[in-house]
Amino acid sequence: MTFLAFFLVIAVCVLIHEFGHFASARLIGVRVHEFAFGMGPILLSRERGCTRWSFRAFPVGGFVRLAGMGEEQEGESCADEESFGHKRPWERCVILASGAGLNILLAVGLTAALLMGHGVLDLESTVVGEVMAGYPADQWGVVSGDRILSVNGEAVTTWDDMSRRLREKGAQGAVMLEVEHRGAVRVFSGELSRDARQGTPLFGVRPRWVTYGFAAALGHSFSYTWQMSREILSGMVAWIFARRDIDVTGPVGIANLAGEAARQGMWSFLSFLAVINLHLGLLNLFPFPALDGGRLFFVFGEMITGRRLPERWEQYIHLGGFAVLMALILVITWQDLVKLLG
Repeated sequence: MTFLAFFLVIAVCVLIHEFGHFASARLIGVRVHEFAFGMGPILLSRERGCTRWSFRAFPVGGFVRLAGMGEEQEGESCADEESFGHKRPWERCVILASGAGLNILLAVGLTAALLMGHGVLDLESTVVGEVMAGYPADQWGVVSGDRILSVNGEAVTTWDDMSRRLREKGAQGAVMLEVEHRGAVRVFSGELSRDARQGTPLFGVRPRWVTYGFAAALGHSFSYTWQMSREILSGMVAWIFARRDIDVTGPVGIANLAGEAARQGMWSFLSFLAVINLHLGLLNLFPFPALDGGRLFFVFGEMITGRRLPERWEQYIHLGGFAVLMALILVITWQDLVKLLG
């Protein structure tokens, strides 16, 4: 199960990413010498049009070889108008960004499907979904469908806001709640229960589970994706500058997580697939040599200065960046193995 789930995650992420590069390159008129899934020796290949479609020995990545990027093999050539290097800067930017862009769009689409088909906890309101037996909410007569309006006279509009205020006010003593019940407002007051281990005040309610129609799901999926993107990017920056301890995982860790998600069911797996695609898209846009973002950085520099770095120099820089990335992946993989076997 773990291997199949990992293979499916890698296949979807890689094929979507590389298809983004392929499709944009062909639309702009750049010849694509090869579309490959996997790395290493070629196991299967087929020529179609001007492109070789290949499946390689190690299914842990993929690539497209574009004409004019210094990766031509023996017998391959193209006219200047089909060369990546002869396209205008904005066209090269589109081709370079399309892979990551398609990964991010897939994350948005999968999130929308999740919101429509499975639903999500409604944290954007204070409507009660479930009342836990024996806790103050149950004892006071709060029921599913009630909306909590205020805590100690302070209005609350989101579940997180309500939970935070309940913890803060409950730690100080009795609380007073205004609760909307079938159009009428009821007022409750009293002491909250305490968590046996940490002494945290507990009210005893859970948020409701909601599903959305197509338009609402699509709108919320963009919102959720934007929020998660901000968290991912802030985590990347914090990890790079060692501002806080971030749990980074590599292929082994991703395989383990993919297997766990698959065992939990289809919706859990689709949610995991959305998160991985979002991570991959954002990571590839990071301005580091060998990544799409690194290549975009050089094109932006050309657009600003009007001068282009010699192709050989740029290739050496990207080769160095690739070596650093491979070394980093090896270190992270070793750490994942130590965690798994330890």
